[in-house]
Amino acid sequence: MEKAELRKAFVEGMSRAATFVAVATTDGEAGRFGVTISSLTSVSADGDHPSLLACVHQLSPAATAILNNRAFCANLLHEGQQSLADLFAGRANVSAESRFDHTDWVTGQGGQPILTGATASFECTLATAVLWETHYIIVGKVTSVILSEAPSALLYGQRAYRRAVNLSDA
Repeated sequence: MEKAELRKAFVEGMSRAATFVAVATTDGEAGRFGVTISSLTSVSADGDHPSLLACVHQLSPAATAILNNRAFCANLLHEGQQSLADLFAGRANVSAESRFDHTDWVTGQGGQPILTGATASFECTLATAVLWETHYIIVGKVTSVILSEAPSALLYGQRAYRRAVNLSDA
C-alpha cells in the first residue's frame, strides 16, 4: 500500500474500534491544562503503584504541561459528559486557558484537577514519557482513584459518541 492509502485505511479501521473518552488534566508550575484523549489504558495493577498509559499529541499545550508538571489526572468521562469531551477537544470555541472556567472541578490529593461527574479519575505522577512520531506516550503511576456512583463511561466509535449496552438487554 502507498503511504496515503495506508493512512486512510488505518484511520478508517481505527474508527471502527469503540474506545472510552477521557480528559487528561494537569496543574503545576507549567500551568493548568486539559485535553480530550481516546488513548488511555491500564498498564498494570501490580508493582509499587498501579499504572496507566495515555497518548497526547506533541503539539498539545497539555502534553508540554504534563511533562513539565510531572503529574496529571486521567478523568474517564461519564456517558452524559459529551459536552466536556468537546470542550477539552477544542470544539467549544473556548481558549485552552479558560476551559476550566466552563466546568466543575476540584483539586485532588496530588494537586491535579479532577472533573466533577467523571465516572473515574486517576491522579498520577509521571513515571516516563516517550515521543513516538507525533504523540507522547505517557505512563503514570496512579496515586489516587476517585470513583463516582455512575459507572457508565462515554465511548467514541465510528466517529460518534456512544454508550455501552449490555448485549443480554439488547
